[in-house]
Amino acid sequence: MQITAGRVGLTLGAMAAAAGIVWFLLPRPIPVETATVTKGRFVASVDEDGKTRIRQRYVVTAPLAGRLTRVRLKAGDPVAADDILAAIQPPPAPLLDPRSRREAEERMGIAEAALERSKATVERAQAQAAQAKTDLDRTRTLAASGASTVQALERAELSQRIADRDLRAAEFQDHAASHELAQARALLGRYKDDAGPAEPWNVTAPVSGVVLKVAQESETVVQPGMPLMEIGDPRDLEIVTDVLSTDAVEIRAGADVAIDHWGGPGLLSGSVRRVEPSAFTKISTLGVEEQRVNVLIDLLSPQQRWSGLGDGYRVDTRITVYTRDDVEIIPAGALFRRGNGWGVYVVESGRAELRAVEVARRSGGFAAIGTGLKQGERVIVYPGDQIGAGVRVSARP
Repeated sequence: MQITAGRVGLTLGAMAAAAGIVWFLLPRPIPVETATVTKGRFVASVDEDGKTRIRQRYVVTAPLAGRLTRVRLKAGDPVAADDILAAIQPPPAPLLDPRSRREAEERMGIAEAALERSKATVERAQAQAAQAKTDLDRTRTLAASGASTVQALERAELSQRIADRDLRAAEFQDHAASHELAQARALLGRYKDDAGPAEPWNVTAPVSGVVLKVAQESETVVQPGMPLMEIGDPRDLEIVTDVLSTDAVEIRAGADVAIDHWGGPGLLSGSVRRVEPSAFTKISTLGVEEQRVNVLIDLLSPQQRWSGLGDGYRVDTRITVYTRDDVEIIPAGALFRRGNGWGVYVVESGRAELRAVEVARRSGGFAAIGTGLKQGERVIVYPGDQIGAGVRVSARP
């Protein structure tokens, strides 16, 4: 009886040792990361950085050349329509060296003498005109009584007309001489102590708003069209974001936009107003040339929520381009290429099962599955080379 019990013990020990060896030699389950297939609403979006800007901005420029006085306004100051923003003084006359000044003084003397000469010419013409009129009246009286001939009367009338023309010419010459004298005096006026201040030209605000930027603050000489400042209404904001031209094809006016990382809590809502029809070339951070398209977005959230936003602030935008309800959703990292289609590994009874799936749409880090998966199943995310059909796996905690 003792011998039989010993043999049984040895047999059991041998069997346990053999089982331990078999268990040790069997391949252990591969730890994997898994995700549960969910069902719900799938939203595909184009995610890009955006920038706020004032919808209507006005650049105030210098209307004429002159000397701009110092601008007292600062960025952020409110202004009303027709408020005076700056003043432009007439440009100063050029400096005259002693020789040029002396020549100007002599030209003024010549102008004064020419004016006196023209006045004397006017007085002489007036006397000749008066005498011609007297002779004409006398000749008419004699011709009426028959004591003078018709030829004498015609000569008297001609002399009177010539005298009138000479008088008008002398008056015009006197008028021109007075202007020449005024011009000569104006040239030397800047050196006179009694020269009054020049009248400035006031630059006014075209609309009510806030000063966004002061381009020229210090006093300087300006030319026509030179920018002075920018004015706009910070409450009238829009967002402009540039997207790849391949993504812009799917974006439509009226598409919903979620605005994130704008500096405040929660998300802001917006709507696409316009997709610009022309693209432009932009160099990416990796040095690659890209064709980008500007998308203009209107803010729909109440202005009280984003009152802290200003012109040129950075935001993140998510533009909705595709939606589908009641669809299975998995992480995009679970997908891998399988021929011309897509495949995933599903965990079934502790083993990886290869499953062919139809991908309806991918966006960001998720994918919408048309067929091939059911809600609640678990898929392997980022499967490695060791994963294959029938391989034992264990979910990584």
